[in-house]
Amino acid sequence: MNTVSVSDVIGRSRLGGLQLRVVVLCTLCMIVDGFDVQAMGYVAPAIIGDWGIQKADLGTVFGAALLGMTLGALVMGMLADRFGRRPVLIAAMLCLALTSFATAQATSVEELRWMRFLTGLCMGAIVPNAVALAGEFSPARMRITLMMVASSGFILGGAVGGVVAGLLIPAYGWHAVFLAGAAAPLLLGVAMLALLPESLQYLTVRGRNLEQVRRWLARIEPDLTMRDDTILAAADRPARGAPILELFRGTMAVATPLLWLLNFMNLLAAYFLANWLPVIMTEAGHPASAAVLVGTIFWVGGLVGNLLLGWLVDRHGFGPTLAINLLAGALGVALIGQVSGSLGIAGVVIAVAGFCILGGQSALNALAAAFYPTPVRSTGAGWALGIGRLGSIFGPVIGGELMRLNWSTADLLVVAAIPCLIALAGNLLLWALGRLPRTAGSTAGALPPQPARSRT
Repeated sequence: MNTVSVSDVIGRSRLGGLQLRVVVLCTLCMIVDGFDVQAMGYVAPAIIGDWGIQKADLGTVFGAALLGMTLGALVMGMLADRFGRRPVLIAAMLCLALTSFATAQATSVEELRWMRFLTGLCMGAIVPNAVALAGEFSPARMRITLMMVASSGFILGGAVGGVVAGLLIPAYGWHAVFLAGAAAPLLLGVAMLALLPESLQYLTVRGRNLEQVRRWLARIEPDLTMRDDTILAAADRPARGAPILELFRGTMAVATPLLWLLNFMNLLAAYFLANWLPVIMTEAGHPASAAVLVGTIFWVGGLVGNLLLGWLVDRHGFGPTLAINLLAGALGVALIGQVSGSLGIAGVVIAVAGFCILGGQSALNALAAAFYPTPVRSTGAGWALGIGRLGSIFGPVIGGELMRLNWSTADLLVVAAIPCLIALAGNLLLWALGRLPRTAGSTAGALPPQPARSRT
């Protein structure tokens, strides 16, 4: 009788076709998510003109989507730890198709508000589960890199949304953007039904479909020896109670609130800048077209950060990489106010800020997925992101209030740098306490391999 550790097999493997398929599907989920998150912003001017409403009337529509995303991240993560990553992701795609189609039929702000709230619930399920699933199929030496490649789909989806909206709205009206936003998740959801496997670690911990796990492991490592009496083992034990309570057991008790703090502060800074950078640059004397371009540079910097920071974490660990990144982000944000008069220099500094803050958020998503053990991985990642999304709500509000007080641009951006410094302090504390996994190969709840108990 021999024992095979599922996590060890995947961790030491080469990146094969099955694993690449999972990463690609998860990346496509993130692209769909990014498209739908940005879609409302792209169609807002057309809706305002079509319905004859005020810009302020859409404020609650944007807020409803953020609220839905927050609640979706909190709830859907727990459902994924109960029923599996695969069914929750597929359900999110199919429901997203329905709500996007319904959004295209809206005829009032009230209907639009409810449809965007329901759409937000679906979108809230995507990031924690897609990132977790991509990581659970990735070789250890490149796990964070692949998780952040998947995360980069969010920014890419937002950019694609702008192109699609620019082509569809003049020809077919704003409704066509949401119809495209319905078709994409519908097609992807159907493809996932046929092509997306469940997390092998999750199935092993839950004791489900173990024969299928054996077949998938054989595809990942063709030379693996498995006899009829081979026992599949997982690195984690099943959760003992409610998933949210598990986040406060053992070594996770201190780390969980600190991870929440990191996500809240980083997303507060991110959405402060994403919403107010064009306004700040316009007030610095630049034309509106240039101000919008600078706002785009912020997201391009984030895309580069997504791709490079994962590589750095895989080689140097979360602790030093995040510490340097958060410090550079704080300095970059504060420096924007000092150089805002020069468009070229400001563009470079804003790109650095995007690299550090938006790229850093993807690293934090990967950190949560790497930190929590399999039985509560989606819950942990979902709650970290859900609490963080509260920061995305407060960031623009705080910026608006400071502008109402007529603060100078330099002072505004110094204040915007403070959340980055608080996040840096939280990261340093996690690192000092030894709670940060050096790479994705270890989790907070790591245990000797536990034999799977079959429930098939």
